[in-house]
Amino acid sequence: MHIPDGYLGPLTSGVIYLAMLPIWAMGSAKVKRDFPTKRVPLLAISAAFSFVIMMFNVPIPGGTTGHAVGSVLAGILLGPWAASIVISVVLIIQALLFGDGGITAIGANCFNMAFVEVFVGYYIYKLISGSSPISSLRRAIAGGIGGYIGLNIASLTAAIQFGIQPLLHKTPDGKFLYCPYGLNVAIPSMMIEHLLIFGWMEGIVTFLVLRYLQKREPDLLEIRKEIR
Repeated sequence: MHIPDGYLGPLTSGVIYLAMLPIWAMGSAKVKRDFPTKRVPLLAISAAFSFVIMMFNVPIPGGTTGHAVGSVLAGILLGPWAASIVISVVLIIQALLFGDGGITAIGANCFNMAFVEVFVGYYIYKLISGSSPISSLRRAIAGGIGGYIGLNIASLTAAIQFGIQPLLHKTPDGKFLYCPYGLNVAIPSMMIEHLLIFGWMEGIVTFLVLRYLQKREPDLLEIRKEIR
């Protein structure tokens, strides 16, 4: 789901960069103010886990890739604001050092995977898990469902970003300057793979890691108001 350079025009990229600035600022402030010092190593562990699973990229039509992200799992472990910062850092490192995702598309990739997926998946997890015990199967299932839906909503926002480019950037003679695929192509191309394959990968990984932590490290799943 990493968008490379050259697929989004400056208008889309600029607007999404601006939209991410207050999100990064608020997330950074919340982490600095409220995140418990003893849980700081979990930030690095979550970043490393997300970095690794995102490296397993499968190219899909439209100039992007499909893969698991780990955003919802990070949101459950760290809280959505801290997770948003962690996933953003991962995406920026991937773009700058590994060319995985474009530099001009960092804002869009962070918006999709570090904001939309994190918050959608996290609050679906909260809604489904309710007040169930930390060790309950319901919580792990809620995490899996959150992971599946969160990734698919994020892929939908990426598809929309692709699909509006022909409407925004076109030469007088009808040539497309950036992504040439409209919404009628971009949305099915992105959504079919994510609904059928990558969303399930995200959901299963989230479920399995949560079940492991419930049995081995349940304290990592304790609800702490201060990091939400």
